[in-house]
Amino acid sequence: MKKFTNPYFCAMGRKNTDKVVFHQIQVLDAGAKGVSVAKAPDGKVIFIPNVVPGDVVDVQTFKKRKAYYEGKAVKFHELSEHRIEPICDHFGVCGGCKWQNMKYSQQLYYKQNEVKNHLQRIGKVELPEFETILGSEKQFFYRNKMEFSFSNSRWLTEKEIESTEDLGNRNALGFHIPKMWDKILDIQKCYLQEDPSNAIRNEIRDFANEHNLDFFNPREQSGLLRTFMIRTASTGEIMVLIQFYENDKANRELLLDHLYEKFPQITSLQYVVNSKQNDTIYDQNIKLYKGRDYILEEMEGLKFSINAKSFYQTNSDQAYELYKITRDFAGLSGDETVYDLYTGTGTIAQFVSKKAKKVIGVESVPEAIIDAKANAERNNITNCEFFVGDMKVVFNESFIAQHGKPDVIITDPPRDGMHKDVIDQILKIAPQKVVYVSCNSATQARDLALMDEKYKVTRVRPVDMFPQTHHVENVVLLELR
Repeated sequence: MKKFTNPYFCAMGRKNTDKVVFHQIQVLDAGAKGVSVAKAPDGKVIFIPNVVPGDVVDVQTFKKRKAYYEGKAVKFHELSEHRIEPICDHFGVCGGCKWQNMKYSQQLYYKQNEVKNHLQRIGKVELPEFETILGSEKQFFYRNKMEFSFSNSRWLTEKEIESTEDLGNRNALGFHIPKMWDKILDIQKCYLQEDPSNAIRNEIRDFANEHNLDFFNPREQSGLLRTFMIRTASTGEIMVLIQFYENDKANRELLLDHLYEKFPQITSLQYVVNSKQNDTIYDQNIKLYKGRDYILEEMEGLKFSINAKSFYQTNSDQAYELYKITRDFAGLSGDETVYDLYTGTGTIAQFVSKKAKKVIGVESVPEAIIDAKANAERNNITNCEFFVGDMKVVFNESFIAQHGKPDVIITDPPRDGMHKDVIDQILKIAPQKVVYVSCNSATQARDLALMDEKYKVTRVRPVDMFPQTHHVENVVLLELR
């Protein structure tokens, strides 16, 4: 590729020194949060969205900080060999699939690099040879859960803003524009979830428009239709939940009845009336309208019920691969006591249970533990016990004395990683193995550094759960020194 040795830049105005144009800048790397990285002539880093390493571009900056700029590509001089044409009409505006313009092989390369960099730079621990990242067989239509928002003032494209024509209906059902809580992009086709996801969403929008049902206005806090969630399972079961802001029984039932008649394959049709300021459903009373209040997912003959509030890995196929790697790293013979920390609905615990003597799951969300117990009963699993409580409080000496010292600990914490008290307790009881599953390799690396005194990292394998995005899971095996 041709290299430009004399890039230059010019100010865009006297008053706004943040706005600068850098000419013919080569994009060097893929950075955090799906944004690519280049170097300015003054040596500072430039963060640029919607470009691919290898592109040569002119960059207009819109933010200047002491160590970096943020900007956007305004002209392309050369295109990277790793660039491909995005398949989604919403790419570049939606913000969901930030790497859809990059070959999948390169996505995997940068994800593996990110994990390696975090573990080396933050963890600073001795590492084995990394196992190759496990890519996803499906690069599109892989998500089992999607959430959309209604708006009566949809986001307009630049072309629409410049148009003199009447824009007509401004209602939208789609995704939030990045960093804009009140702006919704109307989505016609999303490539993340298999049909009938798109068909159901579009039918809801069309029916609501046809019957003049009010779409939500987040600034005024008014309107009938607020959010829409759809969950699907590998079993073919479908859950639909519509969140209403106003308690309008007639129009609510009009929409729900039409939806159930149009899509009889819906297993669970639910709704919630939520008039508080935020739209989270986790503190709300969800109402069942048709069918049952859960759908079933299946894995190696095990069945897991998923309700509207359940956490379940969003890519079902890759969740199976992730759990197989976790079980392989644990190396169970059938005689071990296993603790599954941050167990959620107990999927990993039950998945490894047939190769363990006993599995103890701990989770802070009471509803998740209720689901875990129900799933264990459904699957006729008798060697799993589940307990609810704050991990750093429950996971103490008396708990371990009561349930036995673990031979293996599996831990799958949230993005913030493990609390230091939990790490201290693991170091105190010193199980032979710890299998650490993480959705954030930066906090995982921090925790590995804290455990380095007693544990050596012996295996590492990243798993790509979310193609077209920068997100990556990572599994680490630690063994007692």
